Amino acid sequence: MVAKQIAARGVRDPTVLAAMRAAPRHEFVPETLAPRAYQDRALPIGHDQTISQPYIVAVMTELLDLRAESRVLEVGTGSGYQAAVLAEIVACVHTIEIVEPLLRRAARTFERLAYRNVFLRFGDGGEGWPDAAPFDAILVAAAPEHVPGPLFDQLAVGGRLVVPVGKRDQELRVYSRGAGGFDERSVVNVRFVPLVGKYGT
Repeated sequence: MVAKQIAARGVRDPTVLAAMRAAPRHEFVPETLAPRAYQDRALPIGHDQTISQPYIVAVMTELLDLRAESRVLEVGTGSGYQAAVLAEIVACVHTIEIVEPLLRRAARTFERLAYRNVFLRFGDGGEGWPDAAPFDAILVAAAPEHVPGPLFDQLAVGGRLVVPVGKRDQELRVYSRGAGGFDERSVVNVRFVPLVGKYGT
């Protein structure tokens, strides 16, 4: 998967490639879909949610420009796979999920696989995690129509926010926070499930 679907398509960061090799995607999909776990496609995980295709997971992770000491917030735990990839790189991942059954399932998976550096919270991800902020990197794994303001507020200076934005036509954006404000760039067109909650589409 990593060689043919990710590295061959331009993801170069060796740390990201190693994390993609280490995180067992088959453990994060429904058992009936395990034979398809390493295909480069999104898969349903129930509750109208999906696990993102591996290539997009790798691209978003690379765009965060992570360091081992980076403090990371993920909005939209889902299956837990993206958080697991992040946890292979950094010491601490905070992840929020609004669909409680998915959060409980992800928590059990993290426990079974001994991911001790992932911290979970039930709630509206658009509100962020104020008492753990600021974050060096924020990844949003579902698409809002507009980026929630609290996520900008909780991004540290020098940090990056990676988020798919849009209702029908979505684009993956990177916001970089400097001392004078935010720089924005669009990376690629994408298709994510809508962000659920106050800031959802």
